[in-house]
Amino acid sequence: MSDVVEKTLTALPSLLSLDSQPGSAKLSSSSKLGALIRGITELTSKHEEEKLVQRELASLKDQVSSPNISMRQMKEAMVRAIYCEMLGYEASFSYIHAIKLAQQGSILDKRVGYLAVCLFLNENHELLLLLVNTVLKVKLIAYNFLMSFFFSREIIRRKAVLALYKFYLIAPNQVQHIHNKFRKALCDKDPGVMFASLHIYLQMIKDNPEGYKDLTASFVTILKQVVSGKLPMDFNYHSVPAPWLQIQLLRILSILGKNDQMSSEIMYDVLDESLKRHKTQFSFNSTVNKHSYVF
Repeated sequence: MSDVVEKTLTALPSLLSLDSQPGSAKLSSSSKLGALIRGITELTSKHEEEKLVQRELASLKDQVSSPNISMRQMKEAMVRAIYCEMLGYEASFSYIHAIKLAQQGSILDKRVGYLAVCLFLNENHELLLLLVNTVLKVKLIAYNFLMSFFFSREIIRRKAVLALYKFYLIAPNQVQHIHNKFRKALCDKDPGVMFASLHIYLQMIKDNPEGYKDLTASFVTILKQVVSGKLPMDFNYHSVPAPWLQIQLLRILSILGKNDQMSSEIMYDVLDESLKRHKTQFSFNSTVNKHSYVF
């Protein structure tokens, strides 16, 4: 068994919450998912793989159709179906069960259900209509979390902002009424939440640059803090202060400063500082510099 497969089997339980028992850090030999992965890796031909996967799919179809299946069993069945689909074999019988799993059970059950739905169905699939009410509830939860900026967990605020970013991409008119709340995310005390909000702002500024000219100074201030190394060391990469964050900010500023002398003049000092601090011998510094040269 290769080290890669062993590491995969070790990581899967915690990633997918397949085993909540203390000390269970690895898929056991009796695990159906573990047995499937091991069986696939030990085969020597595509024909053998196809036979094994078809048997697995037949077994899965019977299992998910059983009225006595538990949530835990359904969750593992969905992960096995995902694995089969990743190998290129259709498991269409499991699509409706993935939607049901996303609509019921615990948060961990829903997590696997949404993962399966995301991988199984494209955005135009007819079965997605069955998830409309569930998605609307999730949108409401994300909105409520965004409204509750006193909420102590930064990761929840960050994921709420990213969820709203996805909603904006799909239906921008549905989030028009909370644009002012995005500004709170931009000023969040946690850099991760602020960084997440830049995804939304980059898209909104692309759509309507004139509507966000008043935020030019705010983006410049954030970039100054980043270039000066004011963010936690966790955001650094090979001693470069938050390179991805810098690139995102430079993209935003390039749009705001285009054909606008007044806005551009606000940016000159921080762009000059950025260019002076970055040395070109490292690829990330070069990438940041290239975005700076846009101006």
